[in-house]
Amino acid sequence: MRNYITYEWFTIFTIIGLFSIVVAKYINTLRFNDFLYVIGNSKYLKIYTKDQKFIDQFDSFLFINLSLSFSIFLFFAYSTFISPLDFELVSFLKLLFVVSTVIIIKTLIERLIGSLFEIDSLMDQYLFQKTTFKNLSGIVFLIANLFLLYTNISIEIIITIGFSLVCIINLIGFLSSFKTYQKLLNPNFFYFLLYLCALEIGPYILLYKVIREYNA
Repeated sequence: MRNYITYEWFTIFTIIGLFSIVVAKYINTLRFNDFLYVIGNSKYLKIYTKDQKFIDQFDSFLFINLSLSFSIFLFFAYSTFISPLDFELVSFLKLLFVVSTVIIIKTLIERLIGSLFEIDSLMDQYLFQKTTFKNLSGIVFLIANLFLLYTNISIEIIITIGFSLVCIINLIGFLSSFKTYQKLLNPNFFYFLLYLCALEIGPYILLYKVIREYNA
C-alpha cells in the first residue's frame, strides 16, 4: 500500500465492491462467465436480453461495484490531474450518492422516453447492452483501484490505462448498439445527436461540477 496516506475507507469500499461481484457470480455463475467475455462475443447479449427484468439481481450487484469503484477512481483522477483532494468520509459518500443517483435517474429517463415513443422493447434491449458494458467497466475500475491503493506504480499511468480501457469498452458497446439499430437511427440522426448530448454527455458534465463543489 502507498505509504504516504492510508486508505482504510477506500479499502472497505473496494472489498464491498469485490463482494458484490462475488455475489453476482454466485447468483448465476454461467451468466457471469458469459458476461466476462461479452466483448467479441454476442452470446451474452443475445441470450440474456430476452430474460432481463426491470430490477435484475445480477445487474444490481454489479451496479453496486460500478458505483463504488467509479467513485473511488474519480476521486483519484480528479485529485491527480485537476486539484488535490483531502479525503472526508461524508463528502465521499455524497459523491457516491450523486454517482449512483445520476446513473439510476439517467436509466429511468431513458425508459420513460421508450414508453413515451412506444418503443419499450427497443429501449430495453439498448439499455441492456449499455448496462452490460458499464458493469464491465466497473470491474476495470475495481482492478485499477487495487493498483492505485496497493502498488507503487505511477498513479498517472494507472489512471490513464484504466480510463483508456473503459473508453475502449464503452466505445465497443456504443458501436455494437449503433450497428444493431443503424437502420432505425439513420432517418432520425438529428434526434440521436440530441440524445447523446442530453443523456450521454450531460450527466458527466454534472458529475464534474459536483466534484468541483466537493473540492471547494
